[in-house]
Amino acid sequence: MLLRNPFTKTLFDSRRSLVGWTLAIVAVGAMYASFWPTMQTPEMAEALAAYPEGLLEAFNYTDLTSAAGYLGGAVFGLLVPLLVTVFAIATGTRAVAGDEEAGTLDLLLAHPVGRVRLALHRFAALLVGLVLIGGLLGLAMIGLSGPAGFDGVGAGELLATSAQLVLFGATFGALAFAVGAATGSRGAALGGSAGVAVLAYLANAVLPQVDGLAWLQNLSPFHWYLDGDPLVNGLQTTGPLLLLATTAVLVAAGTYLFTRRDVAV
Repeated sequence: MLLRNPFTKTLFDSRRSLVGWTLAIVAVGAMYASFWPTMQTPEMAEALAAYPEGLLEAFNYTDLTSAAGYLGGAVFGLLVPLLVTVFAIATGTRAVAGDEEAGTLDLLLAHPVGRVRLALHRFAALLVGLVLIGGLLGLAMIGLSGPAGFDGVGAGELLATSAQLVLFGATFGALAFAVGAATGSRGAALGGSAGVAVLAYLANAVLPQVDGLAWLQNLSPFHWYLDGDPLVNGLQTTGPLLLLATTAVLVAAGTYLFTRRDVAV
């Protein structure tokens, strides 16, 4: 039965890695979030004042004087989205290209499973993983909000930011999925997606500090993800819609190209 349903089979086969990734990302987020009380000490404020402004902007640490600013920089602005990006790219790369390079894709397609169904079910399993990560991370942040004193950041804002994190991860997962589905190459999917992720981060955090290059920030999924400050203003529209539209286009393009090419055996 699992073999006839690529969605449930993918989730079953990846259950251990999914649990590991989820626990690791939630643990990292919770650990850095729990450091917030220490950031309010005069010693920490003095230490941060010694750092160059450009370096703080590159690491999205421009506002560490409020709970929203700290969470937006230390938790949702750097380590957690980078880990989510790695998870999404790795999973998206395996969706089609993993089986093809392993020589098992033709055997799988010999069963009554069409290419479109296989591709969409594999990507749907990736989305479930991202939702699980984002949901548990949001709940962990809500659980810490009282003990850690996240004043001014409510449950709605934490869940909204987690939801936008899911869409952010889906975009890079869709890119890896599309390249892998179109080429059948894990190397192309992994390398191409990782390269775009690095460029997107630089466009959001580093290049805006260069005169004349600030406009590149508007092209970065990292900017779309936290644009509008969801930790203060709740769920946004423009950024999430851009992430959603980009994801849909990439999945559609990858699936179409997958159906139009020969599968390596």
